[in-house]
Amino acid sequence: MGKKFGIKEVVAMGIGTALFVVLTTVQIPIGIPNTALQVRAAVLAFMSAVYGPVVGGVIGFAGHALGDAVFYGGVWWSWVFPDALFGIVVGLFVKKFAITTGGFDKAKMILFNIVQVVGNALAWIVLAPVLDILIYAEAPGKVFLQGAGAFLGNIIIVGVLGTLIGAVYSKTGAKNSSLQKED
Repeated sequence: MGKKFGIKEVVAMGIGTALFVVLTTVQIPIGIPNTALQVRAAVLAFMSAVYGPVVGGVIGFAGHALGDAVFYGGVWWSWVFPDALFGIVVGLFVKKFAITTGGFDKAKMILFNIVQVVGNALAWIVLAPVLDILIYAEAPGKVFLQGAGAFLGNIIIVGVLGTLIGAVYSKTGAKNSSLQKED
C-alpha cells in the first residue's frame, strides 16, 4: 500500500520548518567554532519520525536554509544539505518507530537512537565536511572537527530530547492527535 501525502504532511512541513527556524537561536556552545548543541535537531528528528522522509528532508533543508538566512544573513549550504539528509534518514523508518500508533516502546526507542546516530554520522562526519571542502575550500582539519562536534551534539540532543518528545507524544497524544499520520 502506498503512502498518502496530503494536507497533514504539508502542514507538518510548514510547522516543522517554522519551529526549526525559530529554534535556530537556541544554542549551547560546545567549544568548537560555529558548532553548538541545538534543540532544533530534536524537532527535526521527531517530525521526521512521525511524518517520514519527504517531510523530514524538507524541514531539514528549508528550516536550515531559512534559519541561516534570517539569523546569519547568508546560507551555509554545506550544512543545509546534511540536515536534509538527516531528516530523510530518520524518516525512512517512520513505520518501524510506531510513534503515531502509541507503540514507541523501549525497543523502538533503541531503534530510533541507532537510526539517529547513523543519520547524524552520515550528515555531520561525512557530508558536511566534504561539502565544506568542495563548496567553500575549507581546511579539512577544521571542518572534520566541526562535523564531529555537530555529530556529538546532535546525538546527545536527539537521544535525550528527541526520544523524550517521541515517548511523550506516543504515550499521551498519538491516538487522539490531529498530527497522527494515517497509513
